[in-house]
Amino acid sequence: MHSAPQMSGEHEEEVAARFLDASSRGDEGQVMSLLSAVPSLLDRTCPRGWTALMLAARNGHLGVVQTLLRHGCDKNRVNSSGQSASDVARFWGHKDVAVVLGEREEDGVGFENYFGDEPLDRLSAKRADAVWLEDRKKHPDTVFLLFSDLSPMLHRDQQGVQHLCRLGYEAVKDLVEKPDCVLVFLGVEKKKRRRSATTGMESVSGELPAWFAISGVEEDGASLLGRCPHGERKCSFATAPHRDLLNLGDEDAGVLAPARALLAWHRRYAFCSTCGGATVSEEGGHKRTCRRQQCPSNKGIHNTCYPRTDPVVIMLVVHPDGNQCLLGRKTIFPAGMFSCLAGFVEPGETLEAAARREVREESGVQIGGVRYVSCQPWPMPSQLMIGCHCVAVTSYVSVDRSEIEDARWFQRQQVAEALLGGGSHPGPGPVQSGLVLPPKQTIAHQLLRHWISMSANL
Repeated sequence: MHSAPQMSGEHEEEVAARFLDASSRGDEGQVMSLLSAVPSLLDRTCPRGWTALMLAARNGHLGVVQTLLRHGCDKNRVNSSGQSASDVARFWGHKDVAVVLGEREEDGVGFENYFGDEPLDRLSAKRADAVWLEDRKKHPDTVFLLFSDLSPMLHRDQQGVQHLCRLGYEAVKDLVEKPDCVLVFLGVEKKKRRRSATTGMESVSGELPAWFAISGVEEDGASLLGRCPHGERKCSFATAPHRDLLNLGDEDAGVLAPARALLAWHRRYAFCSTCGGATVSEEGGHKRTCRRQQCPSNKGIHNTCYPRTDPVVIMLVVHPDGNQCLLGRKTIFPAGMFSCLAGFVEPGETLEAAARREVREESGVQIGGVRYVSCQPWPMPSQLMIGCHCVAVTSYVSVDRSEIEDARWFQRQQVAEALLGGGSHPGPGPVQSGLVLPPKQTIAHQLLRHWISMSANL
């Protein structure tokens, strides 16, 4: 067996540069030739931390991506901006590459925004079946998510990755039986996920495991940690939701969104908003009914009895010249951070009218066309963020200081550099100077990415 030829440092750098360039250009033949001669090139990086896989993903070269993956390259590496090859492919709209790199597509429909994944079948038809729910509640494969003060129990694995802590029935049996317990049926695992979430083994009965969220118990968070199957020291409850809950994987975030929103609704509607009487949870935690039979809320359908979602429009406003966007900031934002303008939809108002009103009220800018892009559930406590791109017909900015602290136009290049150069705030702590954008888990960040990629020239 022949070993790879020894190279001088200068020659090695030259070969690495040729390898990265070939990957960027999509020259599959040269990529394979160089790899055969020098296997150590596989995960070499350029000064900004970009690997050959990232460069191929950036330019949509599916063949090169597949070749690099076959040779065992590390697809989870990130560049100096914190982007993986999959992130890069998604940003530049190369869906076929993103799928190969691990982005999921089910029935031809992908998901775009954090909190928007749907790993569970909600199985709403079973919510009124009390016998079925009782049976599933006690099943050994059933998963319980335990909340304290609307914060889920979390644990970190050996790699330091944060997950929702999944408990079995025996760990929460005494809590479920308490009269003040709030239990919400979240759904069952979808068919493609056959293994038990608690044991890691195939489902005992062949049925798909059910998931519940539980809260409303009198014990404090510290005493509840002892129930964690991973050991008390490895578990914790989220202390800062807007930070801690953005560190979960997509599937965990997709389960958390309905769980936290429903538990928050139960907390706010323990009493009937029609007569003030006590309410009781029904239909697997998806309905609350006033105990007073004579209450008007028990006659017909009333929105006081069902979970609510508050619609919020969030707008990326594009300047009439097409090369600038309008961003604003609140006093609570970290230093340097600007984001898209947003506001609640009022009763009897269309999404388009709400977008025009909110932009006008906060910035004085008039907008014309409004185009829906995507939406994001936001379980803090229960908003649906409806993302839109809007085209301004005026450009003069007059900020309403009672609404926001500042609003201004930003050049496309400045936004692109903030997105690609790491100018997105990751959470608490110091931030770099210049424009800082919301983290990638927010729809505001994704609206900005979408705008940049629409006519990217980088």
